[in-house]
Amino acid sequence: MDLRTFLAQLDNSGELIHIAEPCAPEFAVAQAIAQHDGTPLLFENLPGFPQWRIAAGYVAQRAHFARAVGCSVAELVTRMAAAAAHPRPIPPTTTAPCQEIIEAEVDLTRIPIPRYHPLDGGPYITAGVTVIQDPDYGRNLCFHRLMRLGKDRLVGRIVEQRGTHTAWLKAPDGLPLAVCIGVPPHILLAAAMSPAKGVDELQIAQALAPSGTVRALTVPLDIPADAELVLEGVLTHEFAAEGPFPDLTGTMDHVRQQPVFRVTAITRRRDPIFHALLPAGLEHKNLMGMPREPTIFAEVNKVVKCTGVSITPGGCSWLHAVVQIEKAGPDDGTHAIAAAFQGHTSLKHVVVVDTDVNLYDPAEVEWAIATRFQANRDLILFPDRPSSSLDPSARQAPGQKARTAKMGLDATIPWGDDKQGYLRVKYE
Repeated sequence: MDLRTFLAQLDNSGELIHIAEPCAPEFAVAQAIAQHDGTPLLFENLPGFPQWRIAAGYVAQRAHFARAVGCSVAELVTRMAAAAAHPRPIPPTTTAPCQEIIEAEVDLTRIPIPRYHPLDGGPYITAGVTVIQDPDYGRNLCFHRLMRLGKDRLVGRIVEQRGTHTAWLKAPDGLPLAVCIGVPPHILLAAAMSPAKGVDELQIAQALAPSGTVRALTVPLDIPADAELVLEGVLTHEFAAEGPFPDLTGTMDHVRQQPVFRVTAITRRRDPIFHALLPAGLEHKNLMGMPREPTIFAEVNKVVKCTGVSITPGGCSWLHAVVQIEKAGPDDGTHAIAAAFQGHTSLKHVVVVDTDVNLYDPAEVEWAIATRFQANRDLILFPDRPSSSLDPSARQAPGQKARTAKMGLDATIPWGDDKQGYLRVKYE
């Protein structure tokens, strides 16, 4: 399923909002997305860009991913875990919608790249799936925000010691890459996952839903055939200032010297759709947090039966999680807490609940804390642990891993107590 088919499904179910009035990519699009955060939008009138439309919010809900891969919301974590454990080869195709139009001239200013916030360093690509080839580990998919510098140059935030950075260090003449924009939900989800080195995220995507690849025109890469827009080029060893830009936490990230991406070719579909992902919006949070849930799920299942994991939007979809377990012993909650931190090392706070608590409902999770948790008995502290640089309250030092105190709350029914006294009254 390509993006257009998915948007048509959302339209048929009445979920897609068409915005027909003029809406400028500079600031106005971001303001509209923020006003409707959580809702799929299609901007159809972009002043100065008559061929283009902008889509936003089409993976702002868990239900959107579930629809795309054909499962329930509750089944998503197991589907992601199974796809990561059993990736499937993805076939090449001779029909490549992403290459319907080959631009005669590389000119990034002709693409409606939004500017989201007045403090932004420039217009930003936020939902581009970057495809690279590591000489030792093979193809890798990932996300990098990219700020436009000129007609053929972008500068990207390349996180140190991650896949793109380590491959780039091995490429003295620059690293070939392709940035694919406007891809379907299952490819976005797979690209956001962090499997073991050597595992191809496109093959994870194929295990979630059928896909196809095509050879790029100017770089030696096989790319998703159904993308709306592809930017081919080389990540050079030239540097430029990148930022500032809003981060996942809704705070402004600072300016860094980062590698320049020089674009050598632009291919696209006819009447293309650009995907605008609002920084710190629900799409951003889903793509950051949800792919970490299978790793927590797997680690917790090593010590106790885990029935669900939710990395919560209120915790920036990165720092907080709720873990649901089927309790079978007095220490299962404690074991689940320790395992959750192993499954996602950036996690800061975790709450463990029983199977009768809806882990996706913050009110039910808070109810479990209120009725089943005692701080002197069920609170577990982990002082001075490695943390996430996204947490502005963590202790940060240049060139060092951030440090923080971590906390686990066991909000399950205490072992040995009469369960009847802990059950919620229901009127059915």
